[in-house]
Amino acid sequence: MHIKAGDTVVVISGPDRGQTGRVLKVLPRRGKIVVEGVARSYKHVRRSQKNPQGGRLSTERPIDISNVQWLCSACGKSSRTGARYLPDGSKERFCRKCGAGGGTLAPARPAYAK
Repeated sequence: MHIKAGDTVVVISGPDRGQTGRVLKVLPRRGKIVVEGVARSYKHVRRSQKNPQGGRLSTERPIDISNVQWLCSACGKSSRTGARYLPDGSKERFCRKCGAGGGTLAPARPAYAK
């Protein structure tokens, strides 16, 4: 997947379009991610020992990974990501707009070292 937990993303479609947030969890089998402050839903809870006040609990719901774009920290724009091999043979993500690196994807492999 092109998005990892901890990345900053921009929502590009849906009711929360235009919002930015940090990725809390990635669900690769379902093709979804949970973004902080996006797709909030409320669960009404009655009073109990666990919740003495009761009321509404707010949680983030998963959204489809195709509805977000990675936000580059170097240029500050949302862009697609690419993968490239570094001279030591490790694989990294990079911004398609400015070319800045976005973290490693795989450790160094001697077969890909230059």
